[in-house]
Amino acid sequence: MAPLIAVTGATGFIGRHLLQALPAQGFRVRALLRRPAELPAEATGAVIGDIARPQNMAAALEGVDAIVHSAALTPDLTGRPADDYRAMNTEATVALARAAQRAGVKRFVFLSSIRAQAGPSAAHVLTEAGTAAPESAYGESKLAAEQGLATLDIDWVALRPVLVYAPGMRGNMAELLRLARSSWPLPFGSLTARRSLLALDNLSGAVATVLAAPGPLRCAFVVADRDALTVGEMVAALRRGLGRRPGLLPVPVSLLRAALHASGRAEAFRRLAEPLVVDAAALAALGWTPAVTTAAGLERLARDAPA
Repeated sequence: MAPLIAVTGATGFIGRHLLQALPAQGFRVRALLRRPAELPAEATGAVIGDIARPQNMAAALEGVDAIVHSAALTPDLTGRPADDYRAMNTEATVALARAAQRAGVKRFVFLSSIRAQAGPSAAHVLTEAGTAAPESAYGESKLAAEQGLATLDIDWVALRPVLVYAPGMRGNMAELLRLARSSWPLPFGSLTARRSLLALDNLSGAVATVLAAPGPLRCAFVVADRDALTVGEMVAALRRGLGRRPGLLPVPVSLLRAALHASGRAEAFRRLAEPLVVDAAALAALGWTPAVTTAAGLERLARDAPA
């Protein structure tokens, strides 16, 4: 019988995709839900309530071979206190892993973040071998969860994805797509820093890879598409998907920096003009093969994402 995988965060951006992608990879899927919800035909469900205070875990995890924990509190612009991230991303994760250990679950796959390892940019190529140095409460909460998992007697693996793109995404990539859809020339032609992205299809392939890998693993893997692009190249790919020219202006980086800093958007400048390149060779050595290149993925995103 195919392995049974329990998925948290199943109604979220990544979780919804996993409910359909994992059965295609040969897994049975059970969604762990806060409340009853409609699920695709490929998945069953178990209601456990609030992930921070779950109920009925013994029944929900009966027969489960592995958990994919994608539920998380993600960054927003409201100045959320660090305690909120710690409660949801760290404490709830470790408590769920303890419950999995008691239920005899064989592997716990934690969807962490590249922000557990670095800030919004990095001067050197990031691999798992580098020292983790998060720069936000969100990143610190993810790293603390990984450290908590390492203290438990369960085979665990943390995936540290970079920014994930697919229809339905929010945040920075949704904003870049909105700009690419506009008729205006964009001032990104002089940007030379490359940044790694991750197609959602490639992320689900990485999850399937670590679920199927022989154990024990008990480590973290960075995850990114193979090719890193400049922001201008990203816009050009999106506009190709729309059947349009790149429309990029070579505005000096110093002017872009001054404008964004003056408007209080210094971190936005880092995301645009500073590098964040990730080398996922360790995950590839485990058998992961990204199915989508970033350029092709962005072209398809522009064609398929609702306006």
